[in-house]
Amino acid sequence: MEAFVESVTFVKPLSGYKLELVFNTGEKRVFDTVPYLGRGVFGQLKNIELFNQAYVAYGTVCWPGNLDIAPETLYDRSLPA
Repeated sequence: MEAFVESVTFVKPLSGYKLELVFNTGEKRVFDTVPYLGRGVFGQLKNIELFNQAYVAYGTVCWPGNLDIAPETLYDRSLPA
């Protein structure tokens, strides 16, 4: 595991519950949230209006209601765009 954790600088919700991400390294990646939609509080993101309110704060992706996904998860489980 890398010692340096990338941080998110840009997020754009895409169709199919995917997120287009840009990291502080300049890398553009796509993260699929579907595997998380059945897990605890993340089930709220099935509401597409809430999902589409994704924003960047503190170097990661957040949603209203104190929902967020750790930046290392977003990086490690995303694919190059």
